Amino acid sequence: MSGSLQACGLTTRFAGVVALHDVDIQVHPGEIVGLIGPNGAGKTTCFNSLTGFVTPNEGTVVLGGEDVTDLPPAERARRGMVRTFQQVVLFKHLSVRENLLLGRHIHYGANGLQGVLRTGRARAAERVAEEHVEAVAARCGLTPLLDAPAGDLPYGTQRMVEVARALSAEPSVLLLDEPAAGMDPTESDYFGDLLLQIHDGHHSVVLIEHDVPMVLRVCDRIYVLQFGQLIAQGSPDEIRANAAVREAYFGSAVEVAS
Repeated sequence: MSGSLQACGLTTRFAGVVALHDVDIQVHPGEIVGLIGPNGAGKTTCFNSLTGFVTPNEGTVVLGGEDVTDLPPAERARRGMVRTFQQVVLFKHLSVRENLLLGRHIHYGANGLQGVLRTGRARAAERVAEEHVEAVAARCGLTPLLDAPAGDLPYGTQRMVEVARALSAEPSVLLLDEPAAGMDPTESDYFGDLLLQIHDGHHSVVLIEHDVPMVLRVCDRIYVLQFGQLIAQGSPDEIRANAAVREAYFGSAVEVAS
């Protein structure tokens, strides 16, 4: 499954306001790519335009060499584009295991009737799903919590459960929208370590995050948005050295931490 994603000329307007203008983004298989910028820069609009939650006025989105611009979010997910959201969106009364199984549902190998009748095919599909989510939980350090109610977990752990649920869908491209939001620096550092740990090269990651030091640490390449337009792109070292980024995002007197 290819982990490539390409956006060409994405432009999105809301009631005449240009939220995103002529944005090009390239994600190569196996990369972790960051998308940063000040509040209101257009980062979430870009994510929504990539994933089908917003229809861009112009431009194309290509996933694994296939034009998916006109496909709805659910169909993009079936083809490997899976995302999380800024706010934690879990079924908090369900266990961690059950939340991960819900993420796996698009690959469930039996239909509804077979599930109700508990046919051999359905039982086999359930075993495969259970084994898969247990493997994902182990990668994400969640095995001891599989049977805990998701709503009883600390906030940072809930964010990790959300990422694990997305991984349960076997994405080729995983898009994370501010996964470290609300975490303290220690939690954010730990989350960055986990992100590197679970990234095994079988999928690509696109990351929106306000924790710039974490982005600089974990990403292979970074795009910078301001007022809906790309103002810079490059490696972490190139972004640290970019005067336009320091001026627009960090302030002209601020140096980007190594």
